Amino acid sequence: MTEDTDALRVDDLSIAYGGAPPSVSGVSLRVRKGEIVGVIGESGSGKSSIALAMMGLLPDSARVTARRLDVAGNDMNDAGERDWAKIRGLAASMVFQEPMSALNPCMRIGAQIAEVLQIHGKADRRQARSRALEILRLVQMPDAERRLDYYPHQLSGGQRQRVVIAIAVAAGPDLLVADEPTTALDVTVQAQILDLIRTLRDETGMGVLFISHDLGVIGQLCERVAVMYRGRVVESGSARRVLDDPRHPYTRALLESIPRPSVPVRSPLAVIPAVNDFAEVAPVLEEAS
Repeated sequence: MTEDTDALRVDDLSIAYGGAPPSVSGVSLRVRKGEIVGVIGESGSGKSSIALAMMGLLPDSARVTARRLDVAGNDMNDAGERDWAKIRGLAASMVFQEPMSALNPCMRIGAQIAEVLQIHGKADRRQARSRALEILRLVQMPDAERRLDYYPHQLSGGQRQRVVIAIAVAAGPDLLVADEPTTALDVTVQAQILDLIRTLRDETGMGVLFISHDLGVIGQLCERVAVMYRGRVVESGSARRVLDDPRHPYTRALLESIPRPSVPVRSPLAVIPAVNDFAEVAPVLEEAS
């Protein structure tokens, strides 16, 4: 068992596919209950692999090793599929990037929420529908009672993402893993979803591991952040310190590559130099206090 305050504790995580060298190496993360921790980095840095590893959803070709892998108070080091099935959706849940592909297009959304409650013994068939309506209201779905019987294609992108979040939080998990949940949404809906995640954290006390490539989103939502580069964490600390005072050259390059309105339109965009091997620079890691 992990400490009572921890929703997630990972030490020295490595992930390799097939016979290839590890694509993720030496990653350590801690998420306390009631805390939102961000993981950020460019595409291919290993963010989604970490998210899937925290839910036991990597393919059979993946080799996952860790000195410690505690998920929602459960030791999942060397856990098999039966072990993961017991906690997935119950103690730990995941919100995926694209809600349309995460939902069953042939099931009404109320039935999809109710299914989680029934599978994990949280409600019988009659109770599950009533509870599904409560959860839809919890995620601030407009006209929830009517939309309970909608199919996913009858909802907007933002409404579908609310349903995915409703399914994820239905059983009251200690840990929510959100893998770029706002990428497919416009800016206004994105802000609503971020507010919803923050509100649910406040109301339920769950810990949130938030994966993103968007520094602005991380700055709005997260208390702490880990910066990924080529499968390793190169900098970690409070979100304010890392974003305002980056100490690793990769973090600085990542921040400098963001277009700024104050920069003249014809000015060349700052880019992250491909020839510079930031992995040779010692990481800047701050322990969670």
